[in-house]
Amino acid sequence: MKFYFVYILKCQDESLYVGITSDIERRVMEHNSGKYPEAYTFSRKPVHLVFYQEFTEPNQAIEFEKKIKKWSRAKKQALIDKNYDRLQLLSECRNETHCKNNLSDEE
Repeated sequence: MKFYFVYILKCQDESLYVGITSDIERRVMEHNSGKYPEAYTFSRKPVHLVFYQEFTEPNQAIEFEKKIKKWSRAKKQALIDKNYDRLQLLSECRNETHCKNNLSDEE
């Protein structure tokens, strides 16, 4: 069975990089060797693997990667730290017009 990995790297400049691969060890080595000069991580080496999740379906991995790429640094860090309570809190909508925050409906 083939596996796909969504991963997060912490770069030397403390930034976080999200990617997807079918061979996580090879891909981290490629990031650190500077195989792709146009890559985000090229000038931010060394990088360290701080999170990964396995998938058996490539479409699920692609969707998860797209989703977490849009997350704030705080949400990514909560995922890395396995702090699921904080992740939930950071995921809640805080917009004043959101139904949870609109008290006029309850009056």
